[in-house]
Amino acid sequence: MRANHRGDGPIRHRSLAIVTPIALIAGGMLAATPAAILAATPAAASVAAPAAPSATSANWVFSCGKSFTPGKKHCLVIKNTAAHPTAQTVRPDAIPAGNGYGPSQFQAAYNLTAASAADGSGTTVAVVDAYNDPTAAADLATYRSAAGLPALTSGQFTQYNQNGQTSPLPATAPASDDWTLEESLDVDMVSAICPLCKIDLVEATNDTGTGLYVAEESAATTLGAKYISNSWGGSESSTDLTYDSEYFGVSGVVYTASAGDSGYSGGVIYPATSPHVVGVGGTSLSTASNSRGWTESVWDTNSTEGTGSGCSSNEPQPSWQAALSVITAVCSHRVDNDVAADADPNTGAAVYDTTNGNGGWNEVGGTSESSPMIAAVFALAGNNGNGGDNAADSIYTHTSNLYDVTSGSNGSCGGSILCTAATGYDGPTGWGTPNGLTAFQSTSTTGNTVTVTNPGSQTGTVGTAVSLQIKATDSASGQTLTYSATGLPAGLSISSSTGLISGTPTTAGTSSVTVTAKDTTGASGSASFTWTISSSGSGCTAQQLLGNPGFETGSISPWTSSAGVLADTGEGVPAQAGSWLAWLDGYGAAHTDTVAQTVTIPSTCVSAVFTYWVEVNSTTTNTANKLVLDILNSSGTVVQTVPVATAANNGTKYVEYTTNLASYIGQKITVKFIGTEVSGGNTSFFEDSNALNVH
Repeated sequence: MRANHRGDGPIRHRSLAIVTPIALIAGGMLAATPAAILAATPAAASVAAPAAPSATSANWVFSCGKSFTPGKKHCLVIKNTAAHPTAQTVRPDAIPAGNGYGPSQFQAAYNLTAASAADGSGTTVAVVDAYNDPTAAADLATYRSAAGLPALTSGQFTQYNQNGQTSPLPATAPASDDWTLEESLDVDMVSAICPLCKIDLVEATNDTGTGLYVAEESAATTLGAKYISNSWGGSESSTDLTYDSEYFGVSGVVYTASAGDSGYSGGVIYPATSPHVVGVGGTSLSTASNSRGWTESVWDTNSTEGTGSGCSSNEPQPSWQAALSVITAVCSHRVDNDVAADADPNTGAAVYDTTNGNGGWNEVGGTSESSPMIAAVFALAGNNGNGGDNAADSIYTHTSNLYDVTSGSNGSCGGSILCTAATGYDGPTGWGTPNGLTAFQSTSTTGNTVTVTNPGSQTGTVGTAVSLQIKATDSASGQTLTYSATGLPAGLSISSSTGLISGTPTTAGTSSVTVTAKDTTGASGSASFTWTISSSGSGCTAQQLLGNPGFETGSISPWTSSAGVLADTGEGVPAQAGSWLAWLDGYGAAHTDTVAQTVTIPSTCVSAVFTYWVEVNSTTTNTANKLVLDILNSSGTVVQTVPVATAANNGTKYVEYTTNLASYIGQKITVKFIGTEVSGGNTSFFEDSNALNVH
């Protein structure tokens, strides 16, 4: 017999104990939805240094949970509860001792004391997070007062929603998914490094869907921030290459992103892997009796807790990495990281946050600490993205102007630089940590900034003329811009003098286009976008292709399935909508269930997106109990496998997933879910509310 996972009694032929619904994970594998997204956290005036690093993380609290969850962006705030066992009194110019490093210490450690006092006025640093922190402004004011920093001036700190508006702000982050500590960390770290900078806190509505990416775009375009920190990330996905240009492609903007807190074994995460983004790793920072007064090593607490690093599975290698044999010898794609800063929760930052029971002073760590610090260093240096979105190139040009981290590793990789510190470049810490501003200054000596407005994704039809005006601006008046483009669809060209793209497309397909504008001094800017040309003819009718998509006919047809997969809520199992669903596995023994449907995607369409909802219930965390989505061609050959879920994760109920099927336009394919259950423990996968939308 099986029992429902929310009720009490046995209903059919499988048994299932009542457990908390498990949220879905893809780990470091290609996820079905936009990457599961991580945030990492850990601020003080004159404070005592943190205790010597400990080998244990028993006192750490992961405010948003520790596991990746596809379909949800995941902050990874690590709070070291051993740092403040009692309540601390807040008073001006005095962060309580024992709560982590403060501004004066970070500035001293990274040779920034003079720059932090003099530079950054009028420069905006944006931090992108999820949910609202209702006490962010008050908490930041308290932090700055205790740290001896200048009080906030009118308009120096502003909170916005994901659309770049001051109202309405999102709901407060739930205590079980506490982004408020993350937000306090981010704004405190920007203040610590660049006290005179203007700070925009851009809050996505929540941490699911594309809200954080929309907030990213608003920060750069609507709000005009030139420095944007992202203390979150997630497992790589096939959608990342599109997101690179769509959300991280504004010319002249410096993007930084946390490398993750799961060590080398956790894999690289997005958006830190984007070539448009500066990937920021983490170190353990301690005082020393050397001439610098400080020493650093790779942050590594254990095999699953430490700075992220490694080789991307799909992001192209930027030119500044492709030119280095030490990198190309170990990876043909983008390698993380580019640079690093303190991130170890045992040598973390003092942060002030009073929402969700955080109580005021906390010592926190993670690469969420290092990303906003590095964004603020770029702001102090006035980097212009090197005329595009290539800020990381500055670091590779000024490699001798950083503190090289040469000891430690964040995992096991056979001694490779992907996880092992080395003289010069290595994955965990990149080229090292800040030593003043030189390594973060623009490589261009002209000082001009050329900004190209990204026109967004374009579509067209074979045989139909197109006209697209590219727009660009130059920071210097009187400059003449010259335009060029690569990757244009066949039949199109760009006017070098006006930037007008025109012509008649001759071939169907999707092209990755990059347009560049250059002024007479050599300064340039660029923007990248996709351009999809569909075949001529009657066109594509926007429609949903699947039959019986939510099983609401009460029969399985036109799906095919193994026996017993069709279920209804009368059996005590949950449907995402309506009364019917597909129930895969749940037998508590070795078993495999399948459910599949075959469709033909019209060749005239330009978009094909498969969405589906899944909930997992399990009495075990055995990852051998798993659900995958296979895509089969007309010959029955599997052409793509998408990991969807395992039994290893707790969290939400039904989660929506998205898989892009555009590469199969014009083909007959089968979408097939396969649920696998091994002996020992009981795992059920509930699948419902499918849609394959084309246009």
